[in-house]
Amino acid sequence: VNVGCVPKKVMWNTAVHAEFVHDHADYGFETPGVKFHWRTIKEKRDAYVWRLNDIYENNVKKAQIDIIRGYGKFTADPEPTIEVDGKKYTAPHILIATGGRPAVPSDSEIPGASLGMTSDGFFDLEELPRRSVIVGAGYIAVEIAGILSTLGSKSSLLIRHDKVV
Repeated sequence: VNVGCVPKKVMWNTAVHAEFVHDHADYGFETPGVKFHWRTIKEKRDAYVWRLNDIYENNVKKAQIDIIRGYGKFTADPEPTIEVDGKKYTAPHILIATGGRPAVPSDSEIPGASLGMTSDGFFDLEELPRRSVIVGAGYIAVEIAGILSTLGSKSSLLIRHDKVV
């Protein structure tokens, strides 16, 4: 919700609108002076995500579900039990929302790796970069490259290619 599907769809839809504006003249529309402001969509997208977070959290509270934040693990206790930051919790139903974190190589593994950002960093950008290089060819990389390119960033997509000897 925070750095995945929802904000990516907002950005994808933003790029779709940019493409429509680009094609307006082909359909007889005059659209001189149309400008795009990255900061505006970033602020609106972030506010939308936070609004969704509040809705989800309120629904969980209305359902009388306890949210325990921290790093948890199941224990060997006979009843369903988790331990979070040294404290144990037992309940008939337990959900651990694991989330995920990208693996970032070190500069010793890939020189200059620290100069890059993960796809999560895309949502932190305060301005549309003039140029961008996206490493990888998974669907997220391709979507981000398309979004950035359509909105005006000169974008390149780097794809690994094994050499045939």
